[in-house]
Amino acid sequence: MEERHPTMCIPESNRRSFLRTAAGAGLAVAGLQTVVTPGTALAQEHTTELAERVALTNVRVFDGSALTAPRTVVISQGLIGITALGAQKIDCAGAVLLPGLIDAHLHLQDLDTLRQLTGAGVTTGLDMASFPPSVVDALRRRPGLTDIRSACTPAVAPGSPQSQIPAFPADGVVTGPQQAQAFVRARIAEGADYIKIIVDEPGLAPDTIAAITKAAHTFGKRVMAHATTVATVERALTAGVDTIHHVPLDSALSARTAARYASGGRVCVPTLTMMEGFARLGIPGMDYAAAEGSVAALHRAGVPVLAGTDANRTAGIPVQPAYGSSLHHELELLVDAGLTPREALRSATSLPAASFGLRDRGAVLPGYRADLVLIDGDPLTDITATRRVLRVWAGGVGFTPAS
Repeated sequence: MEERHPTMCIPESNRRSFLRTAAGAGLAVAGLQTVVTPGTALAQEHTTELAERVALTNVRVFDGSALTAPRTVVISQGLIGITALGAQKIDCAGAVLLPGLIDAHLHLQDLDTLRQLTGAGVTTGLDMASFPPSVVDALRRRPGLTDIRSACTPAVAPGSPQSQIPAFPADGVVTGPQQAQAFVRARIAEGADYIKIIVDEPGLAPDTIAAITKAAHTFGKRVMAHATTVATVERALTAGVDTIHHVPLDSALSARTAARYASGGRVCVPTLTMMEGFARLGIPGMDYAAAEGSVAALHRAGVPVLAGTDANRTAGIPVQPAYGSSLHHELELLVDAGLTPREALRSATSLPAASFGLRDRGAVLPGYRADLVLIDGDPLTDITATRRVLRVWAGGVGFTPAS
């Protein structure tokens, strides 16, 4: 029997063919390195522009429901194309192609952040608060790396832990509903893609949360709410926010509260990776079972559940999920909480794309961004297969993780 490459599960002759044809297409498949474990230094990044047209042949595609029979997917000028005529061909030897993964909750840090995300197959990162604006601006539209969106500065209460951060912008501290319009205008001016509100106890008053939400909606912006207790979740729902990030650690959400989510068209990003980390700190009143139970209740109620990790390197935060790799752990936790592998994959592809109005990604369709992840294995039978990333395309530009 022909030898199979140990990391690809692809016949050795096909692997050699994959490398030759990829190199011929200008894909630079050797010598690319990225961080694969937290705390390691990032080696030299190596991404290259694609040839004008590349055809990935003999690839099984996750279509949002199942894996297709082996087929051809064309990358043409950064988009998913239609015809393979004249394209450089790469035989993928039956590997699985996913839409680029989307992390619906992280906190940007620097260019290294994007490299780690890209290497793990996370081609879109939804930042849930970073400042000053120059930090976010420097990371936008980086060819061949993770595409980002950001809330920029969040709304926080006077005296809150966030307001005490030395670099925290003064106009992010909201004292009452009369400041809501000014807060939202300031976020739009600095380029925020959506509005973030920290709903804590003690924290912003309910009328202030409602006023910020109303002002954001007036300007056509979705509203994200940080809420980590049952009481703050209820407060966020009453204010009419669009998406609630985190789930309670004090008690599982009830069926009634889950029904409120569903009836209002709300979305949840539970960040189970972060909840698991905090529960392990041994803080009284924090129980991971409550977080897992909340996800189960929301899922039963039909609430869209999105994959988000809360990846960060924020000083003083005791739990810092790694960029990129933590999203694969999040998918596994979502499956443990009751989602099927198919639903978990959708939670990191089509669902966040739809929830955040990203109409050019989340699926492998002609005309969409060529955000693609080639993996070894069937994630519909084993969700851990998403960890075995062979190659990533971010906006059509190839990125090969270190093996």
